[in-house]
Amino acid sequence: MIAGLAQRLLGMRPAATVPSMDGALRPNRALDEAATLAECAAPDNLVWQDDHLLFTSGKRVLLLDSLHLEGEPEQILHFDGEITALAAAEDGSLAVGLGPSGIVMVGGAHDGRTITALGGRKLIAPTALGFSDPDTLFVCLGSDLHPAADWQRDLLERRATGSVWRVPLDGGAPACLAVQLAWPNGLLLHDGRIAVSEAWRHRLLDFPSRQRGAPRVLLDDLPGYPGRLSPAPDGGAWLSVFAPRTQLVEFVLREDRYRHWMMQTIEPAHWIAPSLRAGLSYKEPMQGGAVKTLGIFKPWAPSRSYGLAVRLDRDFIPTASLHSRADGRRHGVTSCLESKGELIVACKGDDVLVSAELAQEREI
Repeated sequence: MIAGLAQRLLGMRPAATVPSMDGALRPNRALDEAATLAECAAPDNLVWQDDHLLFTSGKRVLLLDSLHLEGEPEQILHFDGEITALAAAEDGSLAVGLGPSGIVMVGGAHDGRTITALGGRKLIAPTALGFSDPDTLFVCLGSDLHPAADWQRDLLERRATGSVWRVPLDGGAPACLAVQLAWPNGLLLHDGRIAVSEAWRHRLLDFPSRQRGAPRVLLDDLPGYPGRLSPAPDGGAWLSVFAPRTQLVEFVLREDRYRHWMMQTIEPAHWIAPSLRAGLSYKEPMQGGAVKTLGIFKPWAPSRSYGLAVRLDRDFIPTASLHSRADGRRHGVTSCLESKGELIVACKGDDVLVSAELAQEREI
């Protein structure tokens, strides 16, 4: 705080730096070496229900049987809009986030109920959902201004209009637990509290789960943008990191005039911004060092996309990680879920669902 005040008074600007990946975050090829479970468009929102793995793909909810995870996914639900979040309750019901269309309950005592507004404001971007019991739903709203598909715009405009809610489904009034968050898009209930990933501030926060209270920082200054959280069977959690931070993007975020000009004159696909999958067009912005050498894209080269899942202990300290590096093909990790000694990972950027053996990673 003192250093920041001195920099403002003296007109100094700190360097645009990014934390290095080291220790428990040391890069490896675990995701690229993982077995492929399914190939489908933009897999996301992994949840476990009974003996089945459910996940989303665009407007569909798909199912994989736990005994035959390598089989063809079966479509069980289809909606008119893009699915942005999914949660399963103990009674078999589902909560499905449909962006500006709100949240729809499927099955159970609240089947057919739709939530289109909270606190008198229309839902724009439900990014994460979670049940504490079949009658209580927790909701992360990434933004009050931009739908989930416009997450890059929300970052580049440096918005912080996200919020977290506790919604009683049996008739009680919704309670707002947190406001002015910079794209919250992951939540995990633990010990009577709720952990939330705040993507644009690269951190995990912790709140009381029943009423608004002062947040505490669980994990700060991550080297990427944190996404969804899922519980680990022996305690702790798994964190999805859907895109990396880079010095170029950090620099652009500080240059207001340039950033506004870029957004007004250049197509969104070619903005200097993180991505779920980079390298698909020659028009994309170059990163320092991200040049092929002898026709090979080096794994250490800076990239707008990356694949990363992080194991957190009970204190939310990283203990292990699985990577797909700059030259990998398992980027854009938006959701992961541990089951029976394996980590199932949705690589949304590369349209693939994979399963990685965890025996080796736990020894890190």
